Amino acid sequence: MSVKELYEIFLKSNGVATDSRQINNNCLFFALKGVNFNGNEFAKSAIDKGAMYAVVDEKKYSLDDEKFIFVNDSLKTLQELANFHRKKLSAKIIGITGSNGKTTSKELIHSVLETEFNTYCTKGNLNNHIGVPLSILEISHETEIAIIEMGANHLGEIKLLSSIAEPDYGYITNFGKAHLEGFGSEEGVIKGKSELFDFLKENSGYIFCNSDDQKQKEILGDYDNKFTFGQKDADLIYTTITDEPNIVVDVNGATIESTLFGNYNVQNIISAVTIGKYFGVKMQNIQEGISKYISENNRSQLIKKNGNRIRLDAYNANPTSMLLAIKSFDNINSKNKILILGDMYELGEDENKFHQEIVDYCENLKIDKVFLVGKIFAKTNFSKKFFSYENYLKLSQSKEFKGVIDSNLLIKGSRGMQLEKILEFIN
Repeated sequence: MSVKELYEIFLKSNGVATDSRQINNNCLFFALKGVNFNGNEFAKSAIDKGAMYAVVDEKKYSLDDEKFIFVNDSLKTLQELANFHRKKLSAKIIGITGSNGKTTSKELIHSVLETEFNTYCTKGNLNNHIGVPLSILEISHETEIAIIEMGANHLGEIKLLSSIAEPDYGYITNFGKAHLEGFGSEEGVIKGKSELFDFLKENSGYIFCNSDDQKQKEILGDYDNKFTFGQKDADLIYTTITDEPNIVVDVNGATIESTLFGNYNVQNIISAVTIGKYFGVKMQNIQEGISKYISENNRSQLIKKNGNRIRLDAYNANPTSMLLAIKSFDNINSKNKILILGDMYELGEDENKFHQEIVDYCENLKIDKVFLVGKIFAKTNFSKKFFSYENYLKLSQSKEFKGVIDSNLLIKGSRGMQLEKILEFIN
């Protein structure tokens, strides 16, 4: 079956599903494979639950039934279908990648643009080789602007995602020490994330750029199709009024207030302001879009519990984002400051070094206690104000933690550490 023929089926369906446990009536099920699963085994179950068709890539599961569509590679077919749909859309697509701040920037940009446009943005963090096609296939023909988040941990992934989404615009939040195990080095990170710029340059796309980021300026060189923001020498110039307890910025005399904290979130806000200005959104609506955005899903959440003021930023972590969060936390003028730091994953052979650098930095801060959680942090050398635990449960049971009250806490760690669960034990 050709992609064009499959697209005709897609248009008559109620969307696409890849999980047989989440079947909508008359959806199109794609049987994908992973290290520990084979979606082909669940194709019949998907049909039984109401799927219109099931796309499979192992002949024995097609059951010689017209409801089963046999293809050579279900994943590749899903990606080709998404690209075919993208070519039919009139929506302008903004591609976003970077080491830190992708999701927050995406949601802020969406919050600003939706005040005047019919917009769509990637749900959650569906930003990989499966998530991006699924996101593209959710964009309707009424959508005017779509913001598509692109994640990667190896070279070539952003190139692939760009070829599927074919963005008209692009924004790279930053280059940081993330996924070094896959990229090999910081230079590998820069090269990998810059694949979005490469696509846009090759297709005369438009680029939004932080002019204070010297590496991005160097990569873009004299490329003309760009709109910049920064603290000087940019198309949009801003100043930070304050980042505590919440960020307030000034843009051309207009004051923009947010619910976010920490100077590392300032750029996320300004990128949304910049893109809003580029698309002609009224300043009043930009202000509204920024102010109404409330972070969730363990990202930059401010929580008050049992007299404690908690900064929960435990959705993910790498050496760059953790250091930025700690520096911002250190600048708070308050007493009883406590850090809860969890292991950072996917850092490759230098993981011990990066964890030790975080510990060494914290040694010189005016922090009352530092709770280290995880097996990698446990290998570091630290002083008496540090306490090390294997996991969040071990931390919760410690006498040092049970005395936490009327304090300021920063909780930061990789997703697998599940540090948000420590909140259950602050009572």
